[in-house]
Amino acid sequence: MDGVRIIVAGVQQTLSEAGAAVDPPTTIATAAIAVHNPLAGRGRVDDLEELETLGRDAGALLVERALAVLLSVGLGQADVRGYGKGAIVGIDGDREHTAAVLHPRFGAPVRAAVGGGADIIPGTKKVAGPGAIITMPIGNKDDRWVFDDMDAIDIAIVDAPRPDELVIALALSAGGRPNARVRKPG
Repeated sequence: MDGVRIIVAGVQQTLSEAGAAVDPPTTIATAAIAVHNPLAGRGRVDDLEELETLGRDAGALLVERALAVLLSVGLGQADVRGYGKGAIVGIDGDREHTAAVLHPRFGAPVRAAVGGGADIIPGTKKVAGPGAIITMPIGNKDDRWVFDDMDAIDIAIVDAPRPDELVIALALSAGGRPNARVRKPG
């Protein structure tokens, strides 16, 4: 994928929560990129097609990396229950750039790689500078009302986004929230 400066991928496994074991552990894989924003510094641009294509390509790359991270801890595509996405645009960009990256085309390669995903990929976006943290919501991939999978994770790349970059991130979760026990009212 052209324009990528940094790729970061990792896994968070929660083994204990509030003094109680989490078995099996809750696992969240994350992958993020810092990539050149081709529309940075151009002011308001109405044709965002270039960023929509970037979003599709980023979705494909990020899901590949996040699934590889899950595989490193013995989990795979079939174990993915939830997902989330986020983007930060550098200060020479426009918040709408993050929407163009995340919404029209990002989800198709992610859903294909995780074997479905009937529901939206919850996401968040913002304008910020290097080292900014973005909290990505996580929801069940097939039903947004599955409380056990509602969670969040933070992502940051220390030196990104630069003013002319975007940080684009994906989270895949297996196991739901640690020791989830909130239920819908009867």
